Amino acid sequence: MNNPLLAALDIKECPTLEQSTLVLSFSGWMDGGDVSTGTVQRLVDLLEAPEVASIDPEPFYLYNFPGSMEVTALFRPHIEIEGGLIQTFDLPTNQFFCAKESNLLLFVGKEPNMQWRSFSECLFHFAHEVGVKRILFVGSFGGAVPHTREPRLYVTSSSAELLPEMEKYGLRRTDYEGPGSFTSYLMTQAKLQDLEMHSIVAEIPGYLQGTNPMSIAAVTRRLAKILKLPLDIDSLRTASTEWELEVSSAIEDNEELSEQVRKLEDEYDDDLLEQES
Repeated sequence: MNNPLLAALDIKECPTLEQSTLVLSFSGWMDGGDVSTGTVQRLVDLLEAPEVASIDPEPFYLYNFPGSMEVTALFRPHIEIEGGLIQTFDLPTNQFFCAKESNLLLFVGKEPNMQWRSFSECLFHFAHEVGVKRILFVGSFGGAVPHTREPRLYVTSSSAELLPEMEKYGLRRTDYEGPGSFTSYLMTQAKLQDLEMHSIVAEIPGYLQGTNPMSIAAVTRRLAKILKLPLDIDSLRTASTEWELEVSSAIEDNEELSEQVRKLEDEYDDDLLEQES
């Protein structure tokens, strides 16, 4: 690779793994309920994985974009000012973590606005240096799943022969047409890089905003099975249960929304029975 933007890749430590897996998450597109970044960050915390590399954000993001306040606010860095003094100024971060005993490389970052090819070369370069053979992206989208049920999980793979393995874990094959993501672009390049890649996307309640602990817990459990990780996720169950009770209590006060949730529950259960049969 002769891309000068590879200089954006800062390798602090280059662990040696064998036939390992890189788990990707990106904030922004396909991170509804913080399921993408929340799930992978949870794995980083549970596995106590140290940071081993990062990608400099400067070449890959727009901080100012013409348009209305609602549009430009999506691009500008978040800041906090208190008592006339700037307390925080948050630029995007892109960090690699390594759980060596689990043969895992983990990435928590933000989907790049620009230079997709160069950003992917940074990812692929480090993956090859470490010894990665498989890439798993975790994402989410708002759909017709009620908050009282686990999210449906869909898979897209870089080649047809990889799909049956993922279906063993209850993942459905994706059917979609519409705007593409950076991870879709990555998948078109993975085979050229002699890498396997799967995109695992959770369908979560479309009527809720903010972090969704129940979906994060459900996706974390499924990932733990796929990756064969013996994780203690009791803390996830507690946060998930508390969140579900809080949301259900709030919805009970809204008759129209309560009826909508009951309808979604019936449709979800019917769909589940149909899948099982």
